[in-house]
Parts: sequence; structure tokens; C-alpha cells
Amino acid sequence: MVIAPMSGVTDEATRLIFLKYGKPDVFWTEFVSVDGLFSRGRDYCLNILKHSKKERPIVAQIFGGNPENFTKAALLISKMGFDGIDINMGCPNSNIEKQGGGASLIKNPLLAKEIIRATLRGAQCKNKKIPVSVKTRIGYSKNEINQWIPCLLEEGISALTVHFRTRQEGYNVPAHWEQAKEIIKIRNKLSPKTLLLGNGDVGSLNKAKKLVKETGFDGVMVGRGVLGNPWFFTGKTPPLSEKLKVIVEHAKIVEKNNAHFEVIKKHFHAYAKNFKGAKDLREALMKVKNSKETEKLVQDFVKG
Repeated sequence: MVIAPMSGVTDEATRLIFLKYGKPDVFWTEFVSVDGLFSRGRDYCLNILKHSKKERPIVAQIFGGNPENFTKAALLISKMGFDGIDINMGCPNSNIEKQGGGASLIKNPLLAKEIIRATLRGAQCKNKKIPVSVKTRIGYSKNEINQWIPCLLEEGISALTVHFRTRQEGYNVPAHWEQAKEIIKIRNKLSPKTLLLGNGDVGSLNKAKKLVKETGFDGVMVGRGVLGNPWFFTGKTPPLSEKLKVIVEHAKIVEKNNAHFEVIKKHFHAYAKNFKGAKDLREALMKVKNSKETEKLVQDFVKG
């Protein structure tokens, strides 16, 4: 059970909260541009990759369209002590696609193969070798698993995460988990040792476990389902008092890490749901400027 790479969400502050209240089996970082790692934006990108030993095992996800920079990025990530490198070949964001990365690679299988090989070269520096994996979708504008999935598995990647929607579908239709068994057949034929993770519409730990049992996949990557729920991987439903405490705690960690405070707002939006007075609290949280204001607001809410 692993946590998905989500820009502006799975930062170090969020990982530290999950570490305390419900650690996944593996953490993923936010995705980082391989081009950005070797540009004037280098410091910003390196800050995204900042992590501590207690967050391990942790995988760094990278994106882009330049194979040479994937080799250099993999070498750098290996030296930073990561436990794996994941290549983003599924993100539907138009800005990422314009850079030749994300889901655009589904339309360019030859470049996708070249990028995997380039990453593998960088991940095998000196005596240390870390695994390379890929996260993708079942196709671009239609289901292409019989053409696209073999293209990736032929390169001997350690793991493959499949989001069970096409790029064109975005998040607007139910995930096509019924495609899982066909993907397993392809994996068993081409790369039996490659782990398969499924992604899409996983709203609870029970559902994740059920999907693994029904499909035969090796695991599940959870994205939007973990928002506002650092207890997800425990299967527990926390009391309201604990949820309110974590709102404040999360805000303090963001501030301590010198992150832009506004990044916490999407978490506030997710935390403040499904309890009496949640809407008013949520709207008020959107206006706070720091952790001190957050704490006072939550204290006043508790007092009623």
C-alpha cells in the first residue's frame, strides 16, 4: 500500500503527518522535473526532494522528455539516498505534456523506452543500484494496454503502477479495474518479476485490500483518497478531536519547514469535512495566514 505522488500534496510535511498517524508501505515524493534539476530552478526542485531517513522507504518521482537529463537525475537521486526512482508517464497536466513528459509519452513509445534505459543507467552508479519504476495510464485517448504496457515491461522495470483511466478520461469516469487481469497476463509473459500496483478510485483501505484480492495485483497506490486522512493506511476512523488536533499539527510542520503556508489550504479543505460545523470551519481556515491563527481558530471551534 503506497501513497501516490501528488504535486503540492505529498510534500515532506504531509509525509511526516502520515509517518505519525498511518505510514504507508512506501512513500512517493511530489513529481520533479529532470530539466528543472539542472536549471536555475534547481534549488526549488531539490527542496521538493528533501526527506529524512525516517520517511523511508521513499521513491522519488521524476518527469520530462530529455533522456540525458534522466540519467543525470537518476545519478543525483541515487546519491541522495532514495530507495527508488519512478518515471511519470501518466500525468495529464498540459504543462508537463508540453515538456515531453507525463501522459504524452504514451504517444511516443520509442522515447519512453529511451527514457527508461537512460534512467536505469543513472540508477546503477558505482556499487549501488536502486530500482526504477513507471507510473502510467491505460492509454491516451483509448484503451491501449496491449500495445503500451508491453512497451514498458520489455525494459525490465522493477514496478509498474497503472492508473486505470486513459489520459483523455482524466478523473471523470470510474477507473477500469476490470483491465487488471489482462495486464497481469502481459506482465507474467514479459517481465514476471515486475511488481504491479493499481491506482484509481480507492477510497478506503478495505477497498484497496479487496482490489488486490480480486485482481491479483501486488499492491495499490492511493492518491486523492488519502487527502485529509493520514489514518487511511490504518483503516481507522479518528475521533473529531484528533482530526482537529492534526489540522493544527500539520500547519505547524508546514511553517517549520519554511514552506509557503498556502500549500496547507488544500489539506484544510480535505480535513474539514463530514462533521457538524465543518463548512464554517473550512471557510474560516481558508483565510488564516499562519499556524498561530490556525490554532486559535480550531480552539475557538472546539469551545463552540
